[in-house]
Amino acid sequence: MAAPFEMTDDNVVVIIGTGAGGGVLANELAQKGVSVVALEAGGRYLPQDYVNDEWESFGQLAWTDTRTTSGDWRVAKDFSNLPAWIVKAVGGTTTHWAGASIRFQPHEWKARTTYGEVEGANLLDWPIDAEEMAPYYDRAEDKLGVTRTNGIPGLPGSNNFKVFEAGAKKLGYKEVHTGRMAINSEERDGRMACQQTGFCFQGCKWGAKWSAAYTDIPAGEATGNLEVREKAHVARILHDESGKVTGVEYFDTDGNLQMQRARVVCVAGNSFESPRLLLNSASSMFPDGLANSSGMVGRNYMRHLTGSVYGIFEKPVHMYRGTTMAGIVQDEARHDPSRGFVGGYELETLSLGLPFMAAFLDPGAWGREFTTALDAYENMAGMWIVGEDMPQESNRVTLSDVEDDFGLKVANVHYSDHPNDKAMREHAYRQGAAMYDAVGATRTLPTPPYPSTHNLGTNRMSERPEDGVVNRNGRAHDVPNLYISDGSQFTTGAAENPTLTIVALAIRQAEHIAGEMNRGSL
Repeated sequence: MAAPFEMTDDNVVVIIGTGAGGGVLANELAQKGVSVVALEAGGRYLPQDYVNDEWESFGQLAWTDTRTTSGDWRVAKDFSNLPAWIVKAVGGTTTHWAGASIRFQPHEWKARTTYGEVEGANLLDWPIDAEEMAPYYDRAEDKLGVTRTNGIPGLPGSNNFKVFEAGAKKLGYKEVHTGRMAINSEERDGRMACQQTGFCFQGCKWGAKWSAAYTDIPAGEATGNLEVREKAHVARILHDESGKVTGVEYFDTDGNLQMQRARVVCVAGNSFESPRLLLNSASSMFPDGLANSSGMVGRNYMRHLTGSVYGIFEKPVHMYRGTTMAGIVQDEARHDPSRGFVGGYELETLSLGLPFMAAFLDPGAWGREFTTALDAYENMAGMWIVGEDMPQESNRVTLSDVEDDFGLKVANVHYSDHPNDKAMREHAYRQGAAMYDAVGATRTLPTPPYPSTHNLGTNRMSERPEDGVVNRNGRAHDVPNLYISDGSQFTTGAAENPTLTIVALAIRQAEHIAGEMNRGSL
């Protein structure tokens, strides 16, 4: 393990957050000989520590610090302190994710050009495209061991998948399989194959699912070039008179304020904490927040259009057995405005444990409709909708009046659905219900979106500085040695689960940063 770096060492790259963006970036830079200090707000948990119980796992891993919420989304009413389920631990939300790893489609990099003007949406083309990203996707798929790539077989289909697949085929869907999943279908990289335990969003007890916590982070530490400081809660980023970043102030595990000098700072705290940190780092030079001359920090928050459909059948399905999200229909992920909306959506298998099912089905709605649904749990099949939601300037992260335990203003997350989102969700509800009806469901239950873990936008990439926060390499338009390295740099959300793209961007960014450092221009 790396000898600890000195607080005064101004040659290190400081990375804030250790998830799909920060954890991968830290390892990739460490492998290139770059000195890295990674600051992680949470503790370290490994497969032996994970709890195979959704409720208890939530208590162990989730970011439960206060946040505030506004807007017309249901989350503001029912889960106002939990706008999304995000992990506070080494490895970030890669310790609690489904594993679905799908590339963006070529047209999704150019949403503004493809979809045209959408009233009320703030669409923009990414400054990069599918062709440029293809080699980085190749490397990301190899790193994650994504099934159905690199000759890796797909995962087996559970009962939940078999019901889902049969319904999909009845409707004429063609692109149906058990998904491209970052879960070993066979032993690989010293980690065993998936044991089909079920209830497997939270920490994988077998280590079969890829997580930065037990792959990239230890690999980076083994080089001697990476030091991870856990329970390090970053307060603000500091800069000099020229506007270059000079270091990071953070509260250590004992609550003492520390200052780590830095040559480069990379922010990878997810789409809530990253803009919150920039806004909390306001100064006389950056009165509206660091790197925020455009006023775009925190704006254009996206969470993906989500929702679920459950079907109840006469016979048991036991949807909770097997890999939770190993099942996808991709036919609706195309762009086809004849359906009444731009962009598209994926349908993916889903199951929830009983406590979460009770919490999410319809909170507070005790009564026959609710209790009979729970009574039918064994006979239930489930799917999740994930689709491209529209970026809106008004959907944004701002600083709340509420302060955390360190006296720092917390994030307020404001979100309201765009009409395009509502039209897409209604279409997806109809198609999902039709799939289950086609194979004999006695009842179908569309459920509203719950707190999702797909947090996107808020520090978006843009060609022009006035349209976003960072350039094509994730470098802040305003600050030459400050980078954004997580899903907050997404210009638009696409229909696909975002982790694979976050990893591919981190691999690409590591190449860029190491190259700039070698040239002496960083």
